[in-house]
Amino acid sequence: MNYLAVDYGTKRIGLAYTVNNIIFTLPEIDNSDKTINKIKIIVKDHTIGKIFVGLSEGKFAIKTIDFIELLKKNLVLPIETVEESVSTIEANRLKPKNPKRLDSISAAIILNRAIGL
Repeated sequence: MNYLAVDYGTKRIGLAYTVNNIIFTLPEIDNSDKTINKIKIIVKDHTIGKIFVGLSEGKFAIKTIDFIELLKKNLVLPIETVEESVSTIEANRLKPKNPKRLDSISAAIILNRAIGL
């Protein structure tokens, strides 16, 4: 089964997916009214069977939960949350060549936590 991980942010959303248990990052997408449709396309294009969404604590968790509910209304897939604290710090430690992919690298870290590769 292929998986998709989402690092939700109010401005940008990082994305990573698996194929045969190999994790790949996708370009970040802007958080907009087109977000759900873009995720639907990714789900279809990459034959995604399950989505993992990074969930932090505190006030931002409420926004993330609202986003998860929106995903659930628009996709017929299992969606689980994964603890995402310090995933951005971990991503920064990897010193990405393209800092614009930092959120997607965070999503890859979340995905790795979820499936344990």
